[in-house]
Order: sequence, then C-alpha cells, then structure tokens
Amino acid sequence: MIPYEFDYYRPDTIQEAVDLSKHLKTSGQKAIYYGGGTEFITMARLNNIYVDAIIDIKNIPECNVYEIDGDELIVGSAITLTHIAEMRLFPLLSMAAHRVADHTVRGKITLGGNLAGSIIYKETSLPLLVANSDILIGKIAQIKRIPFNEYWSKSPEEKKGDLIIQLIIDKRYLALPHAHVKRTKNEKIGYPLVSIAALKDGENINIAFSGICDVPFRSKDIEKALNDSTVSKDERIHNMLENIPFEILDDLGGAMEYRKFMLSKVVEDMVEAFEGGDGHAQNIWH
Repeated sequence: MIPYEFDYYRPDTIQEAVDLSKHLKTSGQKAIYYGGGTEFITMARLNNIYVDAIIDIKNIPECNVYEIDGDELIVGSAITLTHIAEMRLFPLLSMAAHRVADHTVRGKITLGGNLAGSIIYKETSLPLLVANSDILIGKIAQIKRIPFNEYWSKSPEEKKGDLIIQLIIDKRYLALPHAHVKRTKNEKIGYPLVSIAALKDGENINIAFSGICDVPFRSKDIEKALNDSTVSKDERIHNMLENIPFEILDDLGGAMEYRKFMLSKVVEDMVEAFEGGDGHAQNIWH
C-alpha cells in the first residue's frame, strides 16, 4: 500500500498530457508520467519517491503503436516488454526485452518506463542505440523527433519532464546480423555485470553496453577500436577497454576487474562469431 495520497490523471492525447504536466509544474506540484508503474509502486511503498500526481499515458493512441509503417518500425512507449519480446519485429530489441526482470514483472514494464526509470541499467536502450533510432518526445511547447543517440547523451536534468511517445527504427536494421549477451552474478534474471547489444552493419560492428558503468552507452571510440582490422584481435580488445568513457563499476554486484574480464571475454567471442561470417550468430547469444 502506498502511504500517501496523490492525484491520478489519464489523458487521451499527447497535447492533453503535455499541457497537464505544464499546469502541474506551474502550480508547484510534482508529477510523473506513468506507464506500467512497476518502479513507481515499489518505490512509493517504501517512501523512496513522493509525487503529487501521476499522468497515466496508456490511453494515448500514439503511445500504443507497435507496427512497421513504410520503411520504419514504430514502437510506442506504453508497449510492454513482454509484447516486444514475443512479437520479435526487431529481434535484437526482443532479446534485450526478454532478459529484463521475470515474466510476471516484464508484462507490466513498458518500453518508456525502462528507458526513463531510475534503475541505471535500462537495457532496452542498447538495441535502440546501435540501430541509430529516433525518439519522439513531447515537451512543454512542442513535439520533437530527434536521434536517440543524441537524446541519450543529455543529462537527466535536461530530460526531466519529457514525455517519451515513440521510438522509431529504420527497417533496414531489423534483419542485420545481431548479438545480445547478458551476464549476471548468479541468476539468468538479474541486474547485469555485463550486457551488450551489437549489430553487424556491413563491415562494421555497432555495439552498446550496460552494467559496466553507471549509465548505458555507445562509444564511437570503442567501435573504432573494435573495427580496426589492421591490428590483432587482442589489441583491439585492449584498445576497447582503454576507451571506456566512464568509470567502471566496482560494487557488491561485481568487482571492477571481474567486470573488465567478463567484458573482454564476451566481446572477443562476439567479434569471432561476426567475423566468422555466421549470419545466424544471434541465435547463440543469450
């Protein structure tokens, strides 16, 4: 049971939701957008979050789209991870979604909730980063479509109050050779020591990481190192580790050196699979 009262709103349009958020903020109230509610309910019960109002986005049609439209896959922010995992329109995203939480919880977590929540791993961001996706967001005075990589690099403060509406992926990325690897401390389901998603785009590997640092990321310098065919595989892995852009986590979940070892091993195996010409390598990465 949540130990305090708050107002509940369920708008039917993007504009209504954005206007309501603006009104609540102007009147000094703290409001959040609400999809599946798993994180909010858990944290509110423990008094770890307080809000004056929640804005439920599940009635907004644009947030419930999951379809291929022309040359693009459109994924609404209110689509659950279970739906994404089962439909497999973007297999790499389906793999990542399938490994978040357990089956029961996954049926409530939404894509938008996973991307915007406070838990640092946000594993569904990885396929979106490597596929050069776009994101559609509602802000106070406008609706904007921008590259997801650009949006992801913004600070939490810059993204505060944004309504995530949709993620848009160019259809050509959906069928590329791909790999997903997640390693946890003990269980198949759990927070990652290392989680990676990768696409083989022509001769180059696009790769993104979670669990290594306190934010999921994709790095041009890392990709440059991994795609440098003029040096040995061992040197490429070494250069990758040298170019990690943030401090490597060192906590009860896993020591820094262990995370580095695990990362180097899974990336080495992935590179070998891709460069071996196995277009179906994705089937062995779980």
